[in-house]
Amino acid sequence: MNIVLFGPPGSGKGTQAQYIVDKYNIPQISTGDMLRSAVKAGSPVGIVAKSIMDVGGLVSDDIVLQLVEERVSQPDCVNGFILDGFPRTIPQADSLIVLLNSLEKKIDFVISLEVNDEELIQRLSGRRTCQSCGKGFHILYNKPELEGVCNNCNSKLVQRDDDSEETVINRLRVYELQTSALKSYFSVLGILYNIAGSGSIDQIQSNISAVLDTGGVGDRS
Repeated sequence: MNIVLFGPPGSGKGTQAQYIVDKYNIPQISTGDMLRSAVKAGSPVGIVAKSIMDVGGLVSDDIVLQLVEERVSQPDCVNGFILDGFPRTIPQADSLIVLLNSLEKKIDFVISLEVNDEELIQRLSGRRTCQSCGKGFHILYNKPELEGVCNNCNSKLVQRDDDSEETVINRLRVYELQTSALKSYFSVLGILYNIAGSGSIDQIQSNISAVLDTGGVGDRS
């Protein structure tokens, strides 16, 4: 099965992506990983991408699609894959579908983890990190034994700049702007499944499996 996975910052997308990888034995593919791998391998498209990145340029959709084609044609994708971070625009989605059709593949499921903004802000802005050892805590869900102090090394806990409430709100706004049109696009195609990202990890995983195992029991709205 071939899956596109959506999820705003703080939705638990990383946890659920790993669950899908482990249960269904399919790789998670991100544009960042593909770029790094292609550059490291020195493939033709990797060489072109590196020349653009080295001067601070943005890699074009055509190059990203070439990377996608290379990656999904590899043996570990024979049973499917999870695309993470691509597509981001309607033209990218159109091009992806054309590409997959040429490979006799298709997108089977678009999974969107849905969590309300208030909870996402609470999850992200409550994170704290040890400035010495890097261990993570949360002021509500994983409190340190002593407020503001790391359990491991007794160093000070700090809030990362990108976890400040103002930054989190902006990140969520950008995510919504990027994905709202894509969700509508995939909904029209009948392959969008909205999964509640609140509640226990086990329940969320069960809801995802209910969609993937039965071919689409879920909320397509």
